[in-house]
Amino acid sequence: MINYHPNNDMLLEHAKGNLNLAMATAVSAHCELCQQCQQTLADMTQLQADVALSKTDHSAEEFETSIDLDDMLASIMQLTPTSTAKQRLPQHAIVSVKGHEFSLPTAFRQQTDQTWSGIGKISRMRLDTEKSPSRASLLHIDAGGEIPEHTHQGTEVTLLLEGHFEDEFNRYGPGDFIVLDGEHQHSPKTKEGCLCYTVVDAPLHFTKGISKLLNPIGELIY
Repeated sequence: MINYHPNNDMLLEHAKGNLNLAMATAVSAHCELCQQCQQTLADMTQLQADVALSKTDHSAEEFETSIDLDDMLASIMQLTPTSTAKQRLPQHAIVSVKGHEFSLPTAFRQQTDQTWSGIGKISRMRLDTEKSPSRASLLHIDAGGEIPEHTHQGTEVTLLLEGHFEDEFNRYGPGDFIVLDGEHQHSPKTKEGCLCYTVVDAPLHFTKGISKLLNPIGELIY
């Protein structure tokens, strides 16, 4: 059961096409996994379409009177694939890390051609964020692994794709969409291993142990 979701404001911004690539990927992937948010997003998208069409109805009527519909139909038919051509359906992305293979939502299908890096039980694949200052990654934590205790200088969005992890606040499962900021301090850990998609817009701030030594170079590694 999915317990954590994008809020309605975020879904509406996605329906309007206002989210950057990193966040749009997170919301799209969550909606593939969550029927509740999928339906809410579909309703919001339809509403946006209705509003746009209502503004253009008058212009469309004027446009129709100025074109030859027979010529338009002929042009469309020339571009229509033959009946023997097979329509390509969206394919799920497949990634492999440390002997594990994962099938990801279709939102990732053009973004997972990068290499993994990491240390110990933590592996990361950087994903494209276009010109956004945010950093987006696939994050794999092997069984028994954990992220050192930290807080956030900005906002951190985590979409759990496979497995479970827990922190000081709760236990999370596949599809959960978790948003944290500077008011949260936690140390995520997993018993059986997990795969997440993360988006951060500022470096993490480590708060305990030897990991605090990473804070001075946080801008380089976040």
